[in-house]
Amino acid sequence: MKKRISKENINLRFNILSLIVYLVGVVLIIQLFNLQIINGESYREQSNTRLSRESTLEAARGNILDSSGNVLATSKMGFSLELYKTKIDDATLNQSILELIKVLEQYGQSYPDSFPINVNPFDFTIEGETLSNWKKNYDLKEEASAEECFNYFKDKYEITTENITDARKIMSIRYEITTKGYSSTRPLSIATDISSEVVSVISERSGDFPGINIVTEAIRSYTSGSLASHILGYVGKINEEEYEANKDTYENDDIIGKTGIEYVFEKYLKGTDGVRQIDMSVDGTVTAEYVSEEAKEGADVVLTIDANLQQITENALKANMQKISSGGFSEVYQTKSGTAVVMNVNTGEVLAMASYPDYEPQQFVGGISNEKYNEYAANEALFNRAISGAYAPGSTFKMITAIAGLESGVIDTNTRINDTGVYPKYTHPVCWYYTSYHRGHGSLNVSDAIKHSCNYFFYETGDRMGIDNLAKYASYFGLGKKTGIELPSETAGTLASKETKMEKTGEQWYAGEITSAAIGQSYNNFSPLQMTKYISMLANGGKDIKPTIIKTIRNVDGSEVSREEINGYVNEKLGLAEDTSEDLPINQANLDAVLEGMRSVTSETGGTAYSIFRGFNIEVGGKTGSAETSTGDVNAWFAGFAPFDNPEIAIVIMVENGGHGNYTAEVVRDIMAEYFGMNIQNVEENTTAIPYTETIQ
Repeated sequence: MKKRISKENINLRFNILSLIVYLVGVVLIIQLFNLQIINGESYREQSNTRLSRESTLEAARGNILDSSGNVLATSKMGFSLELYKTKIDDATLNQSILELIKVLEQYGQSYPDSFPINVNPFDFTIEGETLSNWKKNYDLKEEASAEECFNYFKDKYEITTENITDARKIMSIRYEITTKGYSSTRPLSIATDISSEVVSVISERSGDFPGINIVTEAIRSYTSGSLASHILGYVGKINEEEYEANKDTYENDDIIGKTGIEYVFEKYLKGTDGVRQIDMSVDGTVTAEYVSEEAKEGADVVLTIDANLQQITENALKANMQKISSGGFSEVYQTKSGTAVVMNVNTGEVLAMASYPDYEPQQFVGGISNEKYNEYAANEALFNRAISGAYAPGSTFKMITAIAGLESGVIDTNTRINDTGVYPKYTHPVCWYYTSYHRGHGSLNVSDAIKHSCNYFFYETGDRMGIDNLAKYASYFGLGKKTGIELPSETAGTLASKETKMEKTGEQWYAGEITSAAIGQSYNNFSPLQMTKYISMLANGGKDIKPTIIKTIRNVDGSEVSREEINGYVNEKLGLAEDTSEDLPINQANLDAVLEGMRSVTSETGGTAYSIFRGFNIEVGGKTGSAETSTGDVNAWFAGFAPFDNPEIAIVIMVENGGHGNYTAEVVRDIMAEYFGMNIQNVEENTTAIPYTETIQ
């Protein structure tokens, strides 16, 4: 029988339950009051500061070192400015940008500016199809003027100032936002490697710069000014084309190698980015930041060049050009550019490579100013003449003609050809000696012909063997094709041949053209690097070599990348094919006869560079060359190797409009003196040797 619950017990339980509910409600109300009223402001502030954003922590780029471990390019810690998107209107954003630019300009800091319109006066910085496509992209009329396009963007960005210079400054950053974008989680880089003064001003006036964040990051640093600039290259902000091709590994505001080693070995130098966590309030103020994933720095690229020899080479080249331009030799030639290459004749390692004018890679870090870039462009300072320039080699080519003639059997080491001054065939070209003295060199063998640089001898040798044999041996020595050096923009040059003429003119080869080709003109145009390979092969006994400027790539853990991997990567990066040239072993007696001619150029009276090397402590094999250009300038060459009996290095110098080959020989002498540890002050010189220029009629 169930026990019956009394009415009094039911009421008691109900009252207890009601009391509990009431008490819980009171507690909740009190807590809500505490959260929203008493401590509301504090909790809202904490909430705001906990709006967390992930940001990329860029890895430090790997170092670029010379063969002895000297650092040529590295990364240093510095301050940069980033801009995040915040909840402010256009007027506030525009004013903030203008104030920020004023601070940057006050302290000489650069900022991104790719807006393609200048003011005062209005004009476009782009032209042709690029300009047309740009207008289409923004729905602007094809005929719209620069001023009309400027006003379109002024309205688009709601810029109200009537000062067009200030408006243009605002547009530079607004346009950067348009083209690259930014958000509350992904910033836009505004300035790199800013000074401590800028950091101080921005920090003190943080309220004037909503969304601006000062970050500490690794910034590229080039340690030696313009030294080896064309080898190292430079870095810069990734452009749209580069970003589209590398979206999987890059952000649209990343730094990337643009030229030189920085470009070719970007994959190894870049490293692996980390993750930085940023706490930011809704008004754009950064409240805290910390690293959630560490970055891994890039690998080190070790070059074959020696920094000291590189400096000596650059200095000697510049000094020689100044001497030529100032009349330090017998004539004045206004020269502004030149190049030099130093190579190990047995390994193909480039020990130094200079191109002048040069530039400072550091200027590009953080964005180069328009003024400085225009200066570089006007001087063609960014052009690497050593690998990208193609020039007629003049008489420095004559050893090829000699080897081809000897190997094809149309002459031998005892053959003598009588130079009467005027060659009797075809267009009757003359020897340079005839131009000066109205007579020829007389009877010469091949060694003497090289010593005196006799055009007549090589006209006749070329005519006997024909263009096919000449082109065959020139190609074997690497002329008219890329060397495969691990640098971008290498030219293949052109080699005089039936095929080259047909390709360029659509016409058949004329037999008489051999006279020009045989003395290094006609369609012969080669890079100084190709010429250095050719001289190295003469010096090493005719053995083929592959020029290289990379000694190794060293990973962070100390391991090294295999040569096989490096070669495969470079071939793919630069679109190079394996060289399948025919192997042409050279008869040693023939080679010795040619080398003897090169020795006499520097070591015997009458040699075209004897005045420069007289009294030099090391015997040198060399050859001068002077080649007329289509503009009437005369490019000056000297190619040499040393020591003569046991060659180690080959050096080629080319000075644009340098006048005469023997003018440039002293550059080679000074480089060799440094390489072999000699005191160049003990070298006596005079300038009594006869300058000459090959003449074609």
